[in-house]
Amino acid sequence: MRIPLIIVAIIALAALIGPFLLPWGHAAIDWDYVRAGAFEGGHILGTDDLGRDRLARLLVGTRITMTVALAAALVALVIGVIWGAIAGWMGGRTDEVMMRIVDGLYALPFMFVVILLMVVFGRSILLVFIGIGAVEWLTMARVVRGEVMALKQRPFVLAAEAAGSSGTRTLIRHILPNIGPVAIAYLMLTVPQVVMVESFLSFLGLGVQEPLTSLGILVNEGAEEMDVRPVGLLLPGGILVTIIVCLTLAGERWRDRLTGTGRAKASG
Repeated sequence: MRIPLIIVAIIALAALIGPFLLPWGHAAIDWDYVRAGAFEGGHILGTDDLGRDRLARLLVGTRITMTVALAAALVALVIGVIWGAIAGWMGGRTDEVMMRIVDGLYALPFMFVVILLMVVFGRSILLVFIGIGAVEWLTMARVVRGEVMALKQRPFVLAAEAAGSSGTRTLIRHILPNIGPVAIAYLMLTVPQVVMVESFLSFLGLGVQEPLTSLGILVNEGAEEMDVRPVGLLLPGGILVTIIVCLTLAGERWRDRLTGTGRAKASG
């Protein structure tokens, strides 16, 4: 699990610090070197068809994509934990109604919901955070609900209730801290999903808007000129795939460690 996280950390650090070390901003236009090749005019990766530095746009695009993914995943975490915890703790009819709502939302084409939000409310980056996070919380809610239903029958919870602890206090003080590791594991698995959603929206022109950029926008731009300059597609595409694969591997290994799946496979 360490190697994938180290790779992601290196990419994130480069995206965070790199733009400040370059002489060109991601939106600055060098009219003297339009469509320049590598190392021409001080542009390490050259420039695009508008004269913008490719390396600066790649670093900023990576930073924007990872920021959107993390923020949207945190929105999904908050909504999913609250919804699942209430459903699992209350049980009965409340649980039935809340989980039927989740099932109904599962049936909706979530990408269509996000696109509809973009069209109705505009294409602000804040809406991208909220919109993606608002449709990625369903699995988190189910996982948290199951954990809460299992934990509320444990002796330490029953002891807290017998000592006079209120339901809300018991849920917050005794149950939620115990589902933290599981929630973090599924958060790590949610981030790569959000990366793909954000990149797809930006590829369609419905995500991050100019003058900002993202890996999805860069992949779209690179696809248009892949016949003459494949580096414009390979670099952002490679970083995008690396982030998704590394985060997925780290999340799965953390989840297996918590559930004991990895030990079961090893013993088998």
